[in-house]
Amino acid sequence: MASETVSGQLQENHAEARDRVEDISTFDSWINGSRYETDEVVETVDPVVGEPITAIPRCGPSEVDTAVDAAWRAFDEEWSETTPAERSRRMFEWIDVLRDHVDELAFLECVDTGKPMSQARGEVEGAIGTLEYYASVCQGQSQDGRQVSTSEDLHLYTRKEPYGVVGQITPWNFPIWAAAWKLGPALGTGNATVLKPSAEAPLTTIRIAELSEGIFPDGVFNVVTGTGSEVGGAITEHGRVRKISFTGSVGVGQRVMQAAAENVAPVTLELGGKSPFIVFPDADLEKAVSAVADGIFYSTGEICDAFSRAIVHERVHEEFVDRFVEKAESYTLGDPLDEETTMGPLTTESQYETVTEYIDIGESDGATLLTGGGPPDDSDLRDGWFVEPTVFDDVENDMRIAREEIFGPVQTINTFSSYDEAIELANDTEFGLAAGVATERTSVVHNAAADIEAGLVYVNEYGPILPQAPYGGFKESGIGKDLGTEVLDHYQQTKSVYVNLDEPEL
Repeated sequence: MASETVSGQLQENHAEARDRVEDISTFDSWINGSRYETDEVVETVDPVVGEPITAIPRCGPSEVDTAVDAAWRAFDEEWSETTPAERSRRMFEWIDVLRDHVDELAFLECVDTGKPMSQARGEVEGAIGTLEYYASVCQGQSQDGRQVSTSEDLHLYTRKEPYGVVGQITPWNFPIWAAAWKLGPALGTGNATVLKPSAEAPLTTIRIAELSEGIFPDGVFNVVTGTGSEVGGAITEHGRVRKISFTGSVGVGQRVMQAAAENVAPVTLELGGKSPFIVFPDADLEKAVSAVADGIFYSTGEICDAFSRAIVHERVHEEFVDRFVEKAESYTLGDPLDEETTMGPLTTESQYETVTEYIDIGESDGATLLTGGGPPDDSDLRDGWFVEPTVFDDVENDMRIAREEIFGPVQTINTFSSYDEAIELANDTEFGLAAGVATERTSVVHNAAADIEAGLVYVNEYGPILPQAPYGGFKESGIGKDLGTEVLDHYQQTKSVYVNLDEPEL
């Protein structure tokens, strides 16, 4: 399954890639419209060869203070006075610059995360499309209030106003796309932001901040790099950060809520998932297999809404399993810089250790390992964090691999015999981010969509994720929404204005 085209060249390819990264930027933090260095640094590591790519500043509470102060100055002195049309104009100017750098940004995303180049490019273009959507939407909707009917002699209306300075924390699995999900609505509604990217994959976020130079007022868009405990903690605990948006694990999300509660700062959280995909007996199995495979093997399974649980009707179980194993074994593992590669490594060493540990747990708990289960045989890939597409059958819903988020290319399969059993299995989880169904019957589609406890439901496919539709989960998968126009309310406060209409006297 390993790509042969990079045999013997992988180390050399990635040494050249690291040189190219250094030619693009020094990758410092971005505070008050300029690069910001610190004495201490954190290395970001190439997941293909396990070697450092570059070093980023290791910021802490003092740098967060500096960024928050700069953001408030920018907000108070200029940004809060801009009209939606002016903010939209500046965002489109930034978008034009980003479009000129798509190849560069895709390269950085590929090297930093280990995503195949085609996926990295698609995510860069998705990020730019998201920013473009909010540049358009916020021009007309970001400050829309409403007139309120009343029986009193009053003119009563509402207006929407930005919070001021918001804190945003993004994950390492979709760095540039997650940043766009947060920056688009925050900047479009008139807030200034202090954003912390993951220390494991910060390069594209830093670079898009650099590419905003001279477009936004200094201090409107700040990127503070470093560890989650030092920088993320300082942002969530900061008394002058008026709103927090976080994407990451459930455990960290709980700590974010606790810290924000001290300052009564509102939070939106997009957390983990253990998403089911129900294959009903009338399903088109070709569509079903493709949907589940896309949902668990895209981005090496490092996706919050991954279809990690296939729940298959007993009548089609055997055929589904045969087809799905064949599909899993068709992926080409290799250098993500190689266009022939369809699956790269896991992004971090700790995630590699987590995934391989869960594979061992699945086997020890009695699930049947059908394919995969470890690193590929290719010796050229031994220094990277590669795990083959892995499929477990005979999975019971009380097994850890069926209940806990693995965040890797590990698929579980269990069976059902009735509609009610399928829904019960799908909902038997503390998560509720996404779900999918495969069926040709419209009545099953709409009933299942209503009965499944999840924030989004896919039918006969995985994806796409579009900026027009709200994205977020139920239960422990989060609070609030990213994307759609719904997210605009998370970055604004509503004010009611009462105007007395006494009888006029001249």
